[in-house]
Amino acid sequence: MHISQYMNPKLVAQLDASLRDDALAQLVDIVNAEGKLDNRDAFYKAIIERERIVSTGIGMGVAIPHAKLPGFDQFFIAIGILQKPVDWDSLDHAPVRLIFMIGGPDDKQTEYLQILSSLTQAIKDEEKRKKILSLQNPKAMIELFMTI
Repeated sequence: MHISQYMNPKLVAQLDASLRDDALAQLVDIVNAEGKLDNRDAFYKAIIERERIVSTGIGMGVAIPHAKLPGFDQFFIAIGILQKPVDWDSLDHAPVRLIFMIGGPDDKQTEYLQILSSLTQAIKDEEKRKKILSLQNPKAMIELFMTI
């Protein structure tokens, strides 16, 4: 499984937000505009509720917000690159520049865990993180994940 199969260049965006919830809303709006969501507000609420349980800021300047809801057929990963770092209450207390938002069905836990594991392994590589931040072309960014 390559995590690139869950990515789409149209779900890669530069975000201009100074607050976590604004960044999340912007990325959810992009996902919604691409027709990936049946109910934008329900998905956004699920993302925010997940953040209230524990921050999805995993460290290294990365956050992986996620929501699994009924009605999804397959998973997707949207990528947001923040123009300025945003406080995310991350595990390492570092602000976030990269957001990988995962959405998908609530009944495919094994597939979800595989996606999360692959994504986490990929972003542990500091060189890959730097490269992602430097790339301006969404297709090139997804191609970077094709080797993972």
